[in-house]
Amino acid sequence: MDTNAPIAFLPGMGASADFWKPAALLMRSDRAHTFHSWPGLGDEPPSPAVNDPADLVKLVEEGLHEPTDIVAQSMGGVIAIRLALQRPELVRRLVLATTSGGIPMQEHGALDWRISYRSNHPDAPQWHFSDWGDYTDRLHEITVPVLLLWGDNDPISPVKVGLKLKQLLPRADLNIIEGGHHDLARTHARQVSVLIEDFLAAPFSSLT
Repeated sequence: MDTNAPIAFLPGMGASADFWKPAALLMRSDRAHTFHSWPGLGDEPPSPAVNDPADLVKLVEEGLHEPTDIVAQSMGGVIAIRLALQRPELVRRLVLATTSGGIPMQEHGALDWRISYRSNHPDAPQWHFSDWGDYTDRLHEITVPVLLLWGDNDPISPVKVGLKLKQLLPRADLNIIEGGHHDLARTHARQVSVLIEDFLAAPFSSLT
């Protein structure tokens, strides 16, 4: 087992490369870390190379040169799912936090984030609010180990979503963090860092 695989951290709709740093800095691992941001979203400056969700997937893919552990938040989790489906040889393990994972959200009682996001980021590109695709019927293709991190008080991605992803992903384990909201990777950084580090270091044979 390659315990020196690099780690790529993908933020959510806030788009900042800083999102995962509080948890990552608490990890004892000395592996190479890459912190991605999303051009044109949140407060990040736009890039002419990014014009749709597929370009964000390509942005991450271009930075991967070997099997990598992907740690993803919210919208970043959909990008991670798409990457795992398109380039499975590049994804060693997945950590998905409070994401849709590419499944419909409203049927699980999720709050529509688009209303507040449009208000806070009126210049966000229209493609950000488009349909990113439904991967419900393809999640069984992702056979790498997956750690699901959810908060028990997250209206944007309720626990029901995490439970559904655990059902659909063949090798997924769900951890529910008490008092966690959508930003639990920051508010519960120490707890999250331990869960991630233990998962990434565990032998493949011991995982779900």
